Amino acid sequence: MKRMVLGLLAATALTVPAFAQDEISPGLLFDLGGKFDKSFNEASFGGAEQFKEETGTEYVEFEISNEAQREQALRRFAEDGRNPIVMAGFNWAAALEVVAEEYPETDFAIIDMVVDKPNVRSIVFKEQEGSYLVGILAGMASESGTVGFVGGMQVPLIGKFECGYVGGVKAANPDANVIRNYTGDTPAAWNDPTRGGEITRNQVDQGADVVYHAAGGTGVGVLQAAADAGILGIGVDSNQNGMHPGSVLTSMIKRVDVAVYNAFMDAKNGEFDYGIQNLGLAEDGVGYAVDENNEELLTEEMKAAVEKAKADIISGAVEVHDFMSDNACPY
Repeated sequence: MKRMVLGLLAATALTVPAFAQDEISPGLLFDLGGKFDKSFNEASFGGAEQFKEETGTEYVEFEISNEAQREQALRRFAEDGRNPIVMAGFNWAAALEVVAEEYPETDFAIIDMVVDKPNVRSIVFKEQEGSYLVGILAGMASESGTVGFVGGMQVPLIGKFECGYVGGVKAANPDANVIRNYTGDTPAAWNDPTRGGEITRNQVDQGADVVYHAAGGTGVGVLQAAADAGILGIGVDSNQNGMHPGSVLTSMIKRVDVAVYNAFMDAKNGEFDYGIQNLGLAEDGVGYAVDENNEELLTEEMKAAVEKAKADIISGAVEVHDFMSDNACPY
């Protein structure tokens, strides 16, 4: 893989490989938490790797280490002719608002935020729908009637995960108690496994026997603490069932990999378009994971219930509330 080590804070000049005029030179920018966070960033990396393996087309990548690097990194990619440039995470929005106008001929794609620019593809997901499904499984699997939710940074986007999850839990067990906590209110909340473990243990002390996280790299600590306590965890974004086989009930899959893959492939095929893509169950943008690591945890009754809920959501018979529509959760 050709990788560019961006000397954002140094004066060293970079040498950029030349590309044929009819080739593309994609770039991928990760969010805080790191490329190998076992969750959101790693899913985006997987999509880029799939594209490279299928097409033989190289891409460049960069992992930021602090907020100040966002605009620098994005502008440097554009200056160096990266096209398209895909950003993983809503925190890239402010930098993209500026840089997209400076480089109107460059194609950009941002995941998890809408940036209204003529050269930007905004890819968002109906996380509430996938979270509703894993909530049903949590509500049915819980023996105590108390389950937990651990969010990363407390922002409206993660409210979609939380609220959808609560809706699913309550659909399975109207009397269930859902304990909800967040790691923090800064981007550091995405990469604090120690704090994630502490919150999980506290929820276990309050009776939770299933805990769902939407916390990026922090979720590694959540799943570890759940496994250590002998309760069930629920993963997010990537399939995390294999992190603790037999202790992860399921994972809410968010197809960030597909979003990155499609952006790169559409550009390669001359089909890159702009505007908003909103991906839910009907578009196979979200879902839940079943594999050899968790299949024995799911009863036939649980599988039937979650598949019925999935069909009802796709048909419109069940509408899962979108927290971002009103910044409120009715459940």
